[in-house]
Amino acid sequence: MALKKLKVGITYDLRDDYLKEGYSPEEIAEFDFPSTIDALEKTIQDIGYQTDRIGNIKSLVRRLAAGDRWNLVFNIAEGMYGFGREAQVPALLDAYKIPYTFSDALALSLTLHKGITKHIVRDLCIPTPDFCVLESAADLPKVKMPYPLFAKPVAEGTGKGVNPASKINSRQELDKTCRDLLKTFKQPVLLETYLPGREFTVGILGSGAEARALGAMEILLNPNAEQHAYSYENKERCEELVQYKLATDKEARRAMETALKVWQALNLKDAGRVDLRSDAAGVPNFMEVNPLAGLHPVHSDLPIICTKVGISYQELISLIIASALKRVNE
Repeated sequence: MALKKLKVGITYDLRDDYLKEGYSPEEIAEFDFPSTIDALEKTIQDIGYQTDRIGNIKSLVRRLAAGDRWNLVFNIAEGMYGFGREAQVPALLDAYKIPYTFSDALALSLTLHKGITKHIVRDLCIPTPDFCVLESAADLPKVKMPYPLFAKPVAEGTGKGVNPASKINSRQELDKTCRDLLKTFKQPVLLETYLPGREFTVGILGSGAEARALGAMEILLNPNAEQHAYSYENKERCEELVQYKLATDKEARRAMETALKVWQALNLKDAGRVDLRSDAAGVPNFMEVNPLAGLHPVHSDLPIICTKVGISYQELISLIIASALKRVNE
């Protein structure tokens, strides 16, 4: 099929749409700004494709019912509700046999649940901190892990639910932090052994055996930032609170190797990020994976990594689409 004739739909969740419905900024923190969609659409057009802004899953349902179809959908929709929220758009597109970018519904459902993902990673003998999942406050007395610990919602992104109280040093802090998280996010809490080492996020490009780790970016918190984690506040105000450094030493290279193993083991597609943190011995441990990484050309981690290793934003988007189209032509 000729490049110029390909019609690429774009599915996404826009922050402004949900703010108008009364959601709080933290509730919709994973969603995109208009500037991200503007940049993404222009870049896809500059590459040579036709574009069609579809929007969120409700808009997609209406468009499909009206008979609209696309050669490919560039999907960055995160969804709003349920452990399968990131999988909703891919599952619907699968039903209509419409190809799309990034991972499929199975992989997106799996990786959204950090606890289940860590079970798989640990079974593959990939380093990850010891953990347990608290389904309710009734599970708190069962926690026997030594302090310090670290708590966060089991199925959120963008640092939601992560703040200074996430690092836990006592039974009293454990009880308060976990109860607060259970009440606020209405989902289980992931409790992990706190790791004191360096924090990396590794950019991945490609699928299967062709996937490659682009680089390991170290997250360095400024003195005025919330310490101990790449928290929601730190991410939202990253320009003033965080420094990003491309790391190339032995520990960073090991982080890249671990990230690529995780990406391939989970059968993730096209592009994304893997977050790691090192233990006291300097061994990078898997923390979580983001198969729907942010794509703001300046502020999102994956494009920042690409810029640091000499890959332009247009090249990144072009490679993502090429990776997705390869599945169409197989």
